[in-house]
Amino acid sequence: QVQLEEFGGGLAQAGGSLRLSCKASGTIFKIFSLGWYRRQRPGQQRELVAEIPTGESPTYSDSVKERFSISRDNAKNTVTLEMNNLKPEDTGVYYCNGEIKPVGSSIGVGCEYWGPGTQVTVSV
Repeated sequence: QVQLEEFGGGLAQAGGSLRLSCKASGTIFKIFSLGWYRRQRPGQQRELVAEIPTGESPTYSDSVKERFSISRDNAKNTVTLEMNNLKPEDTGVYYCNGEIKPVGSSIGVGCEYWGPGTQVTVSV
């Protein structure tokens, strides 16, 4: 089994900063990609915030470019999202996402895993 556990989030004022971290654990054979999605309103689909595939450059949504930075520690199987110059529209539930191949899987590609989500609230 593979699990994703998120850390961080909380409340910040507009213009402030927050950090989100996520650790992948369990019977991991290979991590293809780690990233963050968010749901800004209940019932809304999750949207990509940033992701960083293994061995590739990160990608960001246009709404967070120049403000957010994603990084990975491959030795620790963690991904971190540094969020700066936060805006009220960044409020939402942030989910860690991973494309991971578990040990024993016969499938060549990874399976998609999600963390439970962590709330980020930005006040004016």
